[in-house]
Amino acid sequence: MSKEPSDALFQLVHRMSKSEKRYFKLMASRHEAGTGKFIRLFDRLDQMKVYDEKVLLRNETALFRRQIANQKSFLYDYLLKCLRTCNSAAARDIILADLIGYVRILYDKCLYRDCIRMIDRGKKLAMKQEHSVQLLQLLDLEKLAIKQTVTVNHAKRVDETVLRTQQVLEEIETVNKFENLSIRLNVFYVQTGFIRDKKDLLNVERFFHHTLPSFDEKKLTFQEKIFLYNALTGYYFFIQDFKSGYRYAKAWVSLFEEHPEMIRNHTQLYIRALNSLLVVLNKFRSLEEFELVHRRLVGLKRRVDREMTENINLNLFKAIYIHEINRHFIRGEFRSGTRIVGKLQGELNELLPLLDHNSVLLIDYKIACLYFGADQYKNALHWLNRIIQEKDISVREDLHAFARILALICHNELGNDLLEESHIKSLYRFLLKKASPDNSFGQGNLSAYNKLILSFLRKLHRNLSEKQLNKLFLELKEKMQPLTKQRFEKRAFYYFDIITWLESKIEKRSMEQIIKEKSESLKK
Repeated sequence: MSKEPSDALFQLVHRMSKSEKRYFKLMASRHEAGTGKFIRLFDRLDQMKVYDEKVLLRNETALFRRQIANQKSFLYDYLLKCLRTCNSAAARDIILADLIGYVRILYDKCLYRDCIRMIDRGKKLAMKQEHSVQLLQLLDLEKLAIKQTVTVNHAKRVDETVLRTQQVLEEIETVNKFENLSIRLNVFYVQTGFIRDKKDLLNVERFFHHTLPSFDEKKLTFQEKIFLYNALTGYYFFIQDFKSGYRYAKAWVSLFEEHPEMIRNHTQLYIRALNSLLVVLNKFRSLEEFELVHRRLVGLKRRVDREMTENINLNLFKAIYIHEINRHFIRGEFRSGTRIVGKLQGELNELLPLLDHNSVLLIDYKIACLYFGADQYKNALHWLNRIIQEKDISVREDLHAFARILALICHNELGNDLLEESHIKSLYRFLLKKASPDNSFGQGNLSAYNKLILSFLRKLHRNLSEKQLNKLFLELKEKMQPLTKQRFEKRAFYYFDIITWLESKIEKRSMEQIIKEKSESLKK
């Protein structure tokens, strides 16, 4: 009986393209089973919008409850085989995997010389694509084949194979260490966001330097370098050393552009490199370079030599979407930014279920900030509430906290006094819980930024005169300003530009106007 989740087959059917479905129907029609129950099962699943097995069995009388599990399992496996065959011409990884399979068949058939010729073909492809794991598999098979055809003339080849195997093993080990380091740092970041205090910093520094293997950057291969730069960029972002982060993100992108043929082989890593560089350029508000790099990212959609897998398209869409919003932040063009949200809403709704939880929260928060900057507080609250109402707050605790802070300010702007009071109490409990000693990432007490925010919000009410309000805004700005230069407090200003918001209140101008002026002054 199938062990797959009940709707796994349904999800697979609905992720297939029209051409893949046509290919499946063509392949299935060549078999007697092609006109059988599993074709009808496929058609029924394709027509359904939501998986419901009871509806499926009621509408297709040829399907029986006692058989459905086996039929789904058979169809699932058959679809995967069809998809592999259908996409093998475009996917280089599949071509290489098939070559390794052919080598094994030739070896098992005792066709050793043909086996070695196929190995040589596979090795060239693996080295060209920098696929070390597949290259190691081919080298292991080569040693087996050489044993069966060993001659005096093979001595040189044996030496080369042994040496190359050792080099590849060392490369795989180094890449693995860099990648493991990057993944573990990412887990920390996804949970909390940027480091929050000295304890966090010491823990991360200790972990990073203890785990980072020794290396000579000049001797590293292309593949080793891209994973090294990935790990170093993530580390410096995490500890808020954005100058060092910029250096390695820039080196990461430059490495790909020095080897443009590798962009096709490692498109997803190239997207990640461009995304990292855009993140730090956004922090620096370097509009000119940001727009140049953003054009390279968008240009990937038009590259005809890129393998257009759905996974790559998903990651590309996510990066383009987030940085399109960031571009409007830097320019102070909030209203035009909200039009982008409306324009891409359909595509966003389709792709959101496929994104990881961290990315969904980040997109929700970015969109909320756009609407806030455009003075559309009800729309901002809609997106903030998507975060606040999440039951699982173990992912991006930072975004959960700042979503609540921004929501309170929205309620104040809308004049929701009763809601505001209950939200202040809720926010205080939330922040105190996250800052308690029981929380492994906590500070033991509220940060200075959070204390100022809570104190400020408690003082706001409808009976204040304009002069009193202005005084509150000025006082908060004066107290907040020094925090922008403090190592463990300035992180808060990456989430919400409260200084600009206060300036807009004091000067009776929109945030758009003020940010546009700041953006123009940076160009001079």
